[in-house]
Amino acid sequence: MARVANAEYTGRKHDENFTILQAFEWYTEGEGKHWNKLKALAPELGLAGITAFWIPPPTKAANPASVGYDVYDLWDLGEFNQKGGKATKYGTKDELKKMIKTARDNGIVTYIDAVLNHKFGADSSETFEAAEVDYNDRTNEITDKYNIDGWTGFNFPGRKNKYSKMNWCFNHFTGVDYDNKTQKTQIFRIQYWANGVDSENSNYDYLMGADIDHSHPDVEKDLLKWGEWVLKEIGAQGFRFDAIKHIDESFISKFVENAREKSGYPKLFAVGEYWKDSIDDLDAYLAQFGTQFSVFDTPLHYNFKRAGEAGSSFDMRQIFDSTVVQKRPIDAVTLVDNHDTQVGQALESCVPMWFKPLAYSLILLRPDGYPCVFWGDLYGCEGPEGNPQPPMHQLADFVRARKLFAYGEMRDYFDHPNCVGWVRVGDKWHDGCAVVICNGDAGYKWMDVGKEHAGEVWTDVLGWSQGEVQINSDGWGQFRCPGGSVGIWTAKDARGRDEFAAK
Repeated sequence: MARVANAEYTGRKHDENFTILQAFEWYTEGEGKHWNKLKALAPELGLAGITAFWIPPPTKAANPASVGYDVYDLWDLGEFNQKGGKATKYGTKDELKKMIKTARDNGIVTYIDAVLNHKFGADSSETFEAAEVDYNDRTNEITDKYNIDGWTGFNFPGRKNKYSKMNWCFNHFTGVDYDNKTQKTQIFRIQYWANGVDSENSNYDYLMGADIDHSHPDVEKDLLKWGEWVLKEIGAQGFRFDAIKHIDESFISKFVENAREKSGYPKLFAVGEYWKDSIDDLDAYLAQFGTQFSVFDTPLHYNFKRAGEAGSSFDMRQIFDSTVVQKRPIDAVTLVDNHDTQVGQALESCVPMWFKPLAYSLILLRPDGYPCVFWGDLYGCEGPEGNPQPPMHQLADFVRARKLFAYGEMRDYFDHPNCVGWVRVGDKWHDGCAVVICNGDAGYKWMDVGKEHAGEVWTDVLGWSQGEVQINSDGWGQFRCPGGSVGIWTAKDARGRDEFAAK
């Protein structure tokens, strides 16, 4: 089933293919400039076919220069003088709201990156009992409980109780990783670890910082209230949840259901980062969630990485094996790379550059899954220590091809290990396309685009395959593809061809 943007959300005349842009990378420029940059880019991105922004955490971080995952105050969106200033790394709350409105005016909705697993940058330390646990087996206590001095006191003096009066103390956390009294770094368990988390390390509740206890009634109440408030406050229409394999699944489910009920959008979009290369674990998580929920298709990312590294020895007929988009297409957010997999990160697992056009064809031009384009692939990454990474050539044209041509019935031609293809037949508003990808030498596919196209002349919208294809009287054509590359073919006079440069 194809996922499409609802006209109610985008303001468009009819449903079109929905495409997310992860609107940042790990080294995105700071100094409060990013919201204004996104606002300026929104018109051209909306025209190209982007219909949703996944923005970085808009909440106040402990470090004003950080990406934002060291969250300090959820209720500060760049409004209060806390942790080094009023603005977040990306700008002020007013600039954020203006960016979201401009994006909406250009057919782009906004999803908030919600970091609900932990807190950093406490305003004070507290003395309380905690036990040390084995890093590789969090259920194994290696000491009895004893008094430690942990950074768990949060009273947000700059905000002065505006929006929320809740102050946080050690009773609201399950664990920390630092004893200020002895200056010892170790995982300390305060309360019992949560259930409904990943089983790695026996129990993977604890990840970093002061780990939030979502079972505490005051915590649950405050976080649910924040979920309602933030959507209405800035005009966002969905969430990307960080680190969900470390959060009790029942809490995330309750948060999503509450947000859908209170926001007025019963189909409010929600996707979680459960970063694990296991279709069994992802399927089990989704099966017991209780309401529709999406996850990033981590197994597909790793299939792309393996295929790129293997070259022509990889059988392209197996590219979707053991993936979320294969097993649960309505719940799959497909991606090629993201801020965690890019060069210099702890989860670095970049898809080789030569394979990215093939990968993006597979997520953008087929009906299943909800594709997410990475900022770093569209614009390049700054990279660590002055080591910038280039963008993928003509990625915007792949997004444009999705917007214009990737509709209707799909006819698959996955009948060769190195050269596969498919046809999208189009619909009432859009002409279709024929796609060929090769991970070896140059190849071709005979494919049926329909008798109604007999006699038409088709060309590659990318300009990577030269020449023309004339559709025969039975509606078939021989569509070519360069070696290790992609061909996206449409009729020369297909609706929307004028949006591409002359090719």
